[in-house]
Amino acid sequence: MVKVRQDAWSHEDDLLLAETVLRHIREGSTQLTAFEEVGDQLNRTAAACGFRWNAEVRRNYEKAIDLAKRQRKQLKQAEKHKLKGQSKLQTVNQNQTQPKPQTQSSGEHTTLDSIIAQLQELKSNEQRVTSEELVQLKKENERLKEEKAQLESKIDKLNQDYQYLQEDYQTFIQIMDRARKMVVLDEDQSLSSPAFQMEKNGNLRQIAK
Repeated sequence: MVKVRQDAWSHEDDLLLAETVLRHIREGSTQLTAFEEVGDQLNRTAAACGFRWNAEVRRNYEKAIDLAKRQRKQLKQAEKHKLKGQSKLQTVNQNQTQPKPQTQSSGEHTTLDSIIAQLQELKSNEQRVTSEELVQLKKENERLKEEKAQLESKIDKLNQDYQYLQEDYQTFIQIMDRARKMVVLDEDQSLSSPAFQMEKNGNLRQIAK
């Protein structure tokens, strides 16, 4: 089934698109996968979601995108440390089954504690980055709401000015119409009024115009 939507994007649609793309960036996924996911939720095509992201939404989330990329890098580093830790734990478990000097065991415990501390630090950094990203999204949401309110106010003012112009135009038309009627009336009166001339004997004689 082909998904086709002709209606405009709402603020909620843009926010869903931004949150989904940022999540996929953070998790190391592709933007195309994010567009397909949003398309399924909004009944739009992935191409339409991609066009909307690149044409309108992306420029409003540049800082959030950089933040998501840094978080993705930290997650990859955490995974590497985790794999190294698992490898070292396997080595420790294998060594525990074999006789070994007491000094070597103490060194291995020290290495394991260091790995645990690094993993805990990475987890703390991940939570901090997620919180900062959420704050950034909230600020962006508030900014978009303010812009929307300002645009609505400008539209209301333009509509009011247009109404005033319409009223002024109607008044002007009425004045011009009255003036035209007065000119026609004066012309009719001048044409219908007779002209007279006094003769030498004192009589008045009507003359043709």
